[in-house]
Amino acid sequence: MQTRLKVGEDVTDSVGLLISILVRYPEVATINFDPEEHLLKFNFICSRAVSEEEMQNFETHILDHIRAFNYLEKKETPLVEITYQVFEDLTVIEIRRDVETLAQDEINLVVEVFCQFWEKDLISDLGDNLIEEDLVVQDEIIEHMLESVRVSEGNKKLYAFREEGRVLVFNK
Repeated sequence: MQTRLKVGEDVTDSVGLLISILVRYPEVATINFDPEEHLLKFNFICSRAVSEEEMQNFETHILDHIRAFNYLEKKETPLVEITYQVFEDLTVIEIRRDVETLAQDEINLVVEVFCQFWEKDLISDLGDNLIEEDLVVQDEIIEHMLESVRVSEGNKKLYAFREEGRVLVFNK
């Protein structure tokens, strides 16, 4: 995965956060940041049309995991919204999380639950696999940037995705 920026452009923590999440988690197809609502929107893609019953089972499953995680962390149940859209042979699942209560460990949990529940149906960018040391560094970077984004003002709406081994970030 290349990390290259246009010359002369500053990378805000919110841009860096989106880049780091996409580099760290090849299962995340796209990610949006809405600073007005303080939301991160993670999008995952399943390689088939998913039934309504499967989505209800998945929603219950993932919400149980998130509630248990936050209970163990002694935090209130966070804002979590799950929506999905079925296209012909694909399903896009979006999970919205408020930045205020989101932690790096919860992102790990959410991605792992997606991987286990959807198994081979979850589309993943099989580009460069990070070694264990790089994963730890990426986790620390994401946690630091989450903290910074929580307290920063004036961030822009951002949309990030992968294309041909690159992470692209756009100001919406």
